[in-house]
Amino acid sequence: MRHRLLNPRLLSHRLREARWWMLDYVYAGIGQTRAFFSRARPEDFRSGGKAPIVIIPGVYESWRFMRPLIQTLHDHGHPVHVVAALGRNRRSLADAAATVAAYLDRENLTGVIIVAHSKGGLIGKRLMTTDDPEHRVSGMAAISAPFAGSRYARYWVVPSIRAFAPTNLALRDLGLDQRVNHRIVSIYGVFDPHIPEGSELVGARNIRLSIGGHFRILGDPRTARAVLDAVTDAAAPVD
Repeated sequence: MRHRLLNPRLLSHRLREARWWMLDYVYAGIGQTRAFFSRARPEDFRSGGKAPIVIIPGVYESWRFMRPLIQTLHDHGHPVHVVAALGRNRRSLADAAATVAAYLDRENLTGVIIVAHSKGGLIGKRLMTTDDPEHRVSGMAAISAPFAGSRYARYWVVPSIRAFAPTNLALRDLGLDQRVNHRIVSIYGVFDPHIPEGSELVGARNIRLSIGGHFRILGDPRTARAVLDAVTDAAAPVD
């Protein structure tokens, strides 16, 4: 045991993970502060001639938390829609997916590509499998989504976090349903302090980036490029 603790390679690995963990919370804190003081409005990003994007953030995140990625997508010609009714995204997967579905119907959006973070990826998949009878959604780019849950969730008292436990029936049923996985691109880093199970999704296009963290991956240029590529592919006509 003493030899393992003193192993330089293992020690370097643990120190790198600790650094990533710290930087992740710094990014989250700055992002939440930026979102709180932001004056951006949903209508600021709805112009553009390319495929429409719908943003679904993670739990306890408002849409403004994903503002840097929203700006990038909008700058590349995509009209970007946010579902303000989600608030800070504490609803159940079923309720949240129904809320997004109602927005798509109300705005009569078609050829939609979802760009989601964390819990947003679960909501997007639920929407695609259950709440999209008119096939308004073409595909989804999900960033750091807990498709297999997180073993840490069971230690939380808050229901909105405990819902990510791998034993949660709704999460398990969603995982067993693989009908839309081929239309999903799952983007994640090499280390996620919140999802030790990882974000790899069977049947999806999985992209692992050399980034550590659950939140700071949102601000990395490599993530933006991967999302733009996924959006372009999803919007391409099928022969």
